[in-house]
Amino acid sequence: MVESEIADRIAARRAELDELEVQLVRQLDQVRAERDELAVAERVWKRMAEQLVAEQNAASPAAVQVAGRAVLLVPHRTDRRRRGRAAAGLPADPGDRAGRRRTGGGQAGRRGAGLEVAVRGKLEPLRGKLSKLAGRDWLRKLPDGRFATRL
Repeated sequence: MVESEIADRIAARRAELDELEVQLVRQLDQVRAERDELAVAERVWKRMAEQLVAEQNAASPAAVQVAGRAVLLVPHRTDRRRRGRAAAGLPADPGDRAGRRRTGGGQAGRRGAGLEVAVRGKLEPLRGKLSKLAGRDWLRKLPDGRFATRL
């Protein structure tokens, strides 16, 4: 009798261990699958980070030589969602820098720049700069010749 009891206990324990082995194999498979997913996610994250750095480097203002002096080019404004923040080192609202109000557009030379409208030699270079900013999507040129900020 003692031998049959011991044999039964050994068989029961073997069954428990077999069941535990099956559970552990399942868990090991899940752990390996999750590790593989994490490896893929890490590769994707690194690739996206590299692309973001490349885009930021491409979007940063380029320095060029003009008359022997280094000047920064004004980049095209690409992200309109960044309304409240400065993009690529330029002010978020170029009109505010010139002293204009957000509510109204400014006519070149009249309000914000503090120049006399009658002084054409000073007005035209300013109008050219504002037109360049409008072409790069930093400002909006109104049909009446005024410039307004992009909101």
